[in-house]
Amino acid sequence: MNFIVQGYPAFAYTGGRAFDASQAAVVFIHGAAFDHSVWQWQSRYLAHHGFTVLAVDLPAHGRSPGPIRDSIGGFADWVAAFLDAATLPRATLVGHSMGALVALETAIRYGSRVEKLALVGGAVPMAVGEPFIAAAQDDAPEAFDMEVAWGHARSAALAQSPVPGTSLLGASRALNGRARAGVLHADLLACNRYAPAEPSIAALGMPTLVLGGARDQMVSWRGAEALAKRIPGARFERLDAGHSMMSEAPRATLEALRRFLL
Repeated sequence: MNFIVQGYPAFAYTGGRAFDASQAAVVFIHGAAFDHSVWQWQSRYLAHHGFTVLAVDLPAHGRSPGPIRDSIGGFADWVAAFLDAATLPRATLVGHSMGALVALETAIRYGSRVEKLALVGGAVPMAVGEPFIAAAQDDAPEAFDMEVAWGHARSAALAQSPVPGTSLLGASRALNGRARAGVLHADLLACNRYAPAEPSIAALGMPTLVLGGARDQMVSWRGAEALAKRIPGARFERLDAGHSMMSEAPRATLEALRRFLL
């Protein structure tokens, strides 16, 4: 489904059901150099179980054109504009990795628009190593290889993909390898620079869930747990998965979200 957001088309996957703005809405936000498809399991289930779902492609990602954003704040403003375009006064935001930071900043800036907040594989700060940033600057293949390797548990190469005939690492590498030139570098810089004021985090008032991966090599589950402790009333859950827990542990991720949303 397409909307016009800040002057450009914006694509959102609806989970195989028609979008209905009168239903409780869940907006899924992907991470760096990815797109809506990382949420395929969770978004489709919720769309068929009482929610209207919009899994977005952020600008310059996936099927959404437009200029590359270089800050988490810029993405957050885009999400708020997306809610306007979708005629959603309020929605639950579910974000992964960079998307978790975007969801968090949207809640900070536009708290009245956020019904609930789910942060998957996110922490503040979310430091990114200089070698990773340097490789991404030239869109070197090594940068995408780093993202795949660190974005999964060490055992992921031996794990069976939920999609028959594919591998977790291969599918992830194919997806981020399609990213537009410069997107990964801009996304990594945005994550590395993100530093919200502590009082703004402490002032959040919506129900919040934070999920951390016990085998996460990109964002330590301890960092995710520490973030949960800074948000009033937030609940933290640790899943037996790496950073890409939506695909490594799709059922456990879905179940955690389902308990939180229902």
